[in-house]
Amino acid sequence: MPDLNVLTDLALPSEGMLVADETESRLHLHLEGQPLIQLRLTREPELQVQVEEYFGHPVEQAIRMACYWLFARDPACQRLTWQLDEIPTQALLSGLLIPGEVVGQYDCLRTLFWQLPQPWLGELLPSIYPQHKVISGGKRHPLRPLKPCGEVYRRFDARLGAWISLRTVDIEQDLERFNRWQNNPRVASFWQEEGSLEQHRDYLNKLAAGPHTVTLIGCFDDQPFAYFEAYWAKEDRIAPFYDAGDYDRGIHMLVGEENHRGPHKVASWLSALVHYLFLDDPRTQRVVAEPRADNARMIGHMQGQGFYCEKEFDFPHKRAALMVLGRERFFDRCRLA
Repeated sequence: MPDLNVLTDLALPSEGMLVADETESRLHLHLEGQPLIQLRLTREPELQVQVEEYFGHPVEQAIRMACYWLFARDPACQRLTWQLDEIPTQALLSGLLIPGEVVGQYDCLRTLFWQLPQPWLGELLPSIYPQHKVISGGKRHPLRPLKPCGEVYRRFDARLGAWISLRTVDIEQDLERFNRWQNNPRVASFWQEEGSLEQHRDYLNKLAAGPHTVTLIGCFDDQPFAYFEAYWAKEDRIAPFYDAGDYDRGIHMLVGEENHRGPHKVASWLSALVHYLFLDDPRTQRVVAEPRADNARMIGHMQGQGFYCEKEFDFPHKRAALMVLGRERFFDRCRLA
């Protein structure tokens, strides 16, 4: 895995390549080969940033890129204090910066930065879908928005040196790999969904027709490696087993390609999946999962990303562990890079 201490460039989902020339007291950033911003850095007692020069890009974009670089460079950094001569109106309106305790100082907090949807969601920037309660399957819940189509999330993982992205399932394109993955004995022992191509086509078509589950393919460097189901918990079979919130999301997870197993890969894709769901609707306060209670490896991976086991309970087909990760906990402990 790349050493973040020698990080010199970061790829951006839609804005090209961010390249840095950094010393102990200076940071000069280039975007797509053009100068972006030059900063003076003071590292003690906390990292303080002063702009020496802008180079024609929008101020908020330059500040956002610099924050991304500095947070990716040091995943333990929780706060950047900016000294600015002019009020950064757009950055304040978006939540990128908040006023500091001293006039002319503004803070960028890691917990706020990673809640901003750009550029991780690309063109599919979320809006707050109006709330309207409906009843389906005997359950009262908010009317859900139309499901997305295509790529929904993309981020360069600086630790892995690879893109992690999520796209919706294309049944014609993905059916054979889904069938292969489900018939892998390792996967089948937990999912219990072995079957033929036609059985799996019916399975995916049923989910596609329902409004409460989005099926996703996880990719590293655009190569599919995993299948995920993201569902609204209120309408799901999990709802009777805990006090499900209106916007809680749940996840089912399957890593199909053997070369993408391992704790460092799980840390990348699981944090990306949860990050996407919290960005998709800011009203989502919890992400839940219900792995088999004896799946100690997966439960351990989830605990490593901040999930906790609220309880064990019995589904008709398995003894399950209710794993929960709250929005505040995720962003407060956010180690995305």
